[in-house]
Amino acid sequence: MASPRHLRDLVIVAALVVAPFFFLRASLRHPDQLTGLDRSVLRLSGLIELGITRLTRGAVSTWSDYVWLVDVQRHNADLKAENAQLRASLHEAERAAVENIELRRLVQLKRNVDAESLSAQVVAKDFSPFFRVVRVVIDRGVPDLRPHMPVVGTDGVVGAILRVSGDTADVQLAVDAAFGVDVEDERTHARGFVRGTGDVARYLAKVEMVDARDDVAVGDLLVTSGKGRWFPRGLPVARITKVVKREIGREQEVEAEPTVDFSRLEHVLVLLDATPNVGPEKPAGKRGAER
Repeated sequence: MASPRHLRDLVIVAALVVAPFFFLRASLRHPDQLTGLDRSVLRLSGLIELGITRLTRGAVSTWSDYVWLVDVQRHNADLKAENAQLRASLHEAERAAVENIELRRLVQLKRNVDAESLSAQVVAKDFSPFFRVVRVVIDRGVPDLRPHMPVVGTDGVVGAILRVSGDTADVQLAVDAAFGVDVEDERTHARGFVRGTGDVARYLAKVEMVDARDDVAVGDLLVTSGKGRWFPRGLPVARITKVVKREIGREQEVEAEPTVDFSRLEHVLVLLDATPNVGPEKPAGKRGAER
């Protein structure tokens, strides 16, 4: 006796064999000769065909979308990598352009300064807790360099060589409390003496020896006077930021900010033919007779 499972398999096989016959018979008959069974078979075959078509289209669409998305993601990744590379190249080109401009200005300064000079690159900087540069190191510690030699940049006076060690040299900045230089007001030629304050929080200098009768104002540029044979005349040193007038016979209280941005300093000139044993200049007392 056949088992239920065996009978089920026989029924399925018979249906699979007979069903195509009815589908083929109905599809080959003339429309006028179709019976009710034929119409039912055709309707059923149409539904099956529609279902298979939709299923196939859905599968193809899903596969196409997946492949398309994979291509888009790969393309986006390539574009991001290319964009990052272009940004890096642009940044490098901008940095090179800025450095080129700075070097051109340094060459022009070398031509304008009436002194033998040596160019050098800043290789290190020491910072205070307030992120203020307190000392820079240059890379040209050659035998020609000695302490107290003036150091200048494209924006003005940087400072002086403090010590030479091997292939580098430490530079004392113009805002150091031990640094001082004789200056004059570019607008009025009033004389003064710029001395660094050593302030750890900001770049600041005091302008000493400014007589109450002298015409100085906020915004005036102070340049080297050339006195003392240390710095050539006319180099920018600082710009006045504060003036407190005093009565006749007393010095004015004047503060100034250096023209050099030490945090951005990259290249300098060391003036070689300045008097080698001369340290930072000292104020020569009242100089009313010299004006």
